[in-house]
Amino acid sequence: MLAPSAWAIAPSEINSARIEAAEQNPGDWLTYHGGYKSYHYSGLDQINASNVKNLEVAWIHMPGRSTRGLQSMPLVADGVLYYSGSYSRVYALDGATGKMIWSHFPVLDEELVAMQTHSPYNRGVALGDGKVFVGTVDGHLIALDLKTGKEVWNTQLVDSKKLTVGFTGAPLVVKDTVIIGSQGGEWTSRGPLFGVDIKTGKKKWEFFTVAGTEEAKATWGSDSWRTGGGGAWMPGTYDPETNTVWWGTANPAPLYDWSGADWKNSGPRPGTNLYTTSVIALDPDTGKLKFYHQELPHDAWDFDSAVGEFVMIDRDGRKLVVHPNKGGFVFVYDRADGKVQNVWRIAKNINFVKDIDPKTGELIGRRDLSLGKASEPLCPAIAGGVSWNSGAYSPKTGLWYKLAQEWCMDVDVIKTTPITEPMAQLNIGANFKLVPPPDGAARGHLDARDPVTGAKKWEVNFDEPPLASVLATAGNLVFVPDSRGVLRAYNAETGQELWSHFNGVGHNGGIISYSAGDKQYIAVPAGWGGMVADEFPALFGEPFTSMPKDAGALVVFTLKQ
Repeated sequence: MLAPSAWAIAPSEINSARIEAAEQNPGDWLTYHGGYKSYHYSGLDQINASNVKNLEVAWIHMPGRSTRGLQSMPLVADGVLYYSGSYSRVYALDGATGKMIWSHFPVLDEELVAMQTHSPYNRGVALGDGKVFVGTVDGHLIALDLKTGKEVWNTQLVDSKKLTVGFTGAPLVVKDTVIIGSQGGEWTSRGPLFGVDIKTGKKKWEFFTVAGTEEAKATWGSDSWRTGGGGAWMPGTYDPETNTVWWGTANPAPLYDWSGADWKNSGPRPGTNLYTTSVIALDPDTGKLKFYHQELPHDAWDFDSAVGEFVMIDRDGRKLVVHPNKGGFVFVYDRADGKVQNVWRIAKNINFVKDIDPKTGELIGRRDLSLGKASEPLCPAIAGGVSWNSGAYSPKTGLWYKLAQEWCMDVDVIKTTPITEPMAQLNIGANFKLVPPPDGAARGHLDARDPVTGAKKWEVNFDEPPLASVLATAGNLVFVPDSRGVLRAYNAETGQELWSHFNGVGHNGGIISYSAGDKQYIAVPAGWGGMVADEFPALFGEPFTSMPKDAGALVVFTLKQ
């Protein structure tokens, strides 16, 4: 099946209604998660399990200056592909040929950008109202004309010179509002989410993920909320049926603290630290909090909830949301009120808790660290049991294809003091080193599971954890871009590998499928770098020791003629 021919729909008609109908227009890929249901699934089936062996490179685009890798999720509307590179650069390309239509290089505060730890990569853009929206690492949200790439408005939302944080994640368009969350978990900020008027760029609302309400402020002892971290660095999604935005929040600062079991009363941030490491539900029109669930109260391990997708599934009369946590557990919520319906584990090596109650979400047997070196490695490692990239749900197979990571780390907790002047500084609270887990070598695995029960149908193991997103298609395929630089296609029903192609450098970003003209394409950014990638040489050696971290290319495939 192919979408309507390219250019059949005027770009100015990209709006929430069209995004909501994403399943009916599989030739497009309109949001970071592919649509509001967060499936990362393409309904196109021209490329399928029978002919995937005939895939070949159609075209390549090299953005240049791919410092710390190419981590973007491309978007497509009406046959035009839009994606971002490092330094918040945006490109519009002909989806069939790769020819440049326009590019936009924002003028950044380079000195400030160089001081940031989580930069200068960018993870994606948003489309709507005839514009392309991109956040910058120095705290701006910029709207570009969809046809020309010229700036329509440019709004500074974060004082990055003071807070040292900006935007690396993609925005989300909901009706007449552009929503974007800042970095912040490791810094002495309060991690806000912003709602911005889509036409004027004027800020409509701001929600603090640290002490965003009076109820939340009471959960931060000793005024620690003033430097609490938080953040909301990856995009959430929108439920049109309830007019609710779902978003995951980051960890508190410092990441690790020395309070041990007395975390409610002592240490650098006593209390549960709302709304960090939580899933929050906001009214997109006002930014008001509707409800929340804190997945890890007083997160003392950097296993925040900002990662991954929000898979919206209707089952047995229930409307559910499935969301992974960086700690290696998967939470299933009721979409109406955020009540926990199930919790299951996807990572095998977990010891920061003994378990999480699947009926209530309560942590069982939590392991809170004290000052000094931990007696045994902490599992998973700081990079998580799952990473920030997304899995894929296929409504055709009913399976959720999700990557998990098996690694641990030696950790030595140290005391820190928040530094806010003249600029905010990182506040980690520990030294650490990644090590193999107790059950064998450090590794990753792709699981095909029932997203609600966690029942596993098949699993594929990788010598090193893949860090890129996963794509499922109606052609009965699952694509996994791996860390060595090989793009692999698997049979969605069995996990059998059907095809692979070496792209020359590790993958660290998104992957999509779209149509232009009468052809289906697969587009994947290749380009290695970032804080997790930095740990690979010591743990895995080559090819990561010598893999470049300043090279990237968007590689696009289609079937041979």
